[in-house]
Amino acid sequence: MCEALVILGPTASGKSALSLKLAQILRSEIISLDSALVYRGMDVGTAKPSKEELAICPHHLIDICDPSESYSAANFRNDCIRLVGEIRARGALPIICGGTMMYYKALVDGLSPLPETSPEVREQVQAMAAAEGWPSVHEKLKTIDPPLYQKLAPLDKQRVARALEVYLMTGRPMSSYFGEKKNACPFSRLELVLLPQDNDRTHLRELIRQRFEHMLKHGLIAETQELLDRGIDANAPAMRAVGYRQVAMYLQGEVSYDEMVELGVIATARLAKHQMTWLRGGLKDATAAGAASAASAADAAAADSAADAATSSADAAAGDAVYSERHYLTIEDEHKWDQVLAILQQHPQLWAFHY
Repeated sequence: MCEALVILGPTASGKSALSLKLAQILRSEIISLDSALVYRGMDVGTAKPSKEELAICPHHLIDICDPSESYSAANFRNDCIRLVGEIRARGALPIICGGTMMYYKALVDGLSPLPETSPEVREQVQAMAAAEGWPSVHEKLKTIDPPLYQKLAPLDKQRVARALEVYLMTGRPMSSYFGEKKNACPFSRLELVLLPQDNDRTHLRELIRQRFEHMLKHGLIAETQELLDRGIDANAPAMRAVGYRQVAMYLQGEVSYDEMVELGVIATARLAKHQMTWLRGGLKDATAAGAASAASAADAAAADSAADAATSSADAAAGDAVYSERHYLTIEDEHKWDQVLAILQQHPQLWAFHY
């Protein structure tokens, strides 16, 4: 039995459009799996759903944070697990849709049991950074937590701060928690994974360019300027979303308009490549031994039935395993909607949500 439907794919692959199309035929609610959509006032550059799209069905984890705030993978995991339970209790199907793979990995594999940071310790670290600078704070990790010192950049403020906070809270280096037992995802999932034909990113890159140019024409520059005018640091977690950083560089006179466009496209394409690498490789650990090895999107498109594209998995260690099933779909395939319907019809417990 699958308790939630998951739609995964790289940027500009049509994930949101597919989730909204499904929401029109299934009694469902959408949980956003996107680290940028959580922020209020960041609409154009995140391709946030329109008011009309949001009205199709209830959406969750959109516009829940101010851009000055942080929202972590742990926050997402806790919120998503809670929301899946609440949505199921309302008699609807949870559809988890997005491309922030770090969040999904946290959901599926669990997280090391790191302690919460108290407001007092957080303020202590921020005051230390204001007085000494982030490179100096980073240097403290050299003796406190050598493995993280090697991994983290001096200006990676969020992660450097978290590492020091954990040490101040517990007296233990943050890296010492990483090997401890994690809690697997508590609910079963049916995953639909969108990938380009034969992993060829040429078409996807063109979609990315069109998407970024559309954002620029529809207010991304003004939106970024408003964030900077509010005092949002160009290196804040919210501003790490691709597009905003490149536009900020343009507004601050560091690059020309044409250079900004190319940098934005390159950064987005790099993100898509990372997402695809994770979708092809990061999910393999969840694939049952002996299943078709990393079935490509092209294989899925050529399959005589949707079931040929599926792999079944036990996502956690023995004893904690939760069933999940995965189907690969080709972005360019004009028949993928028919494939999706065929997949759902093979699962009566999901098709039962059909209007």
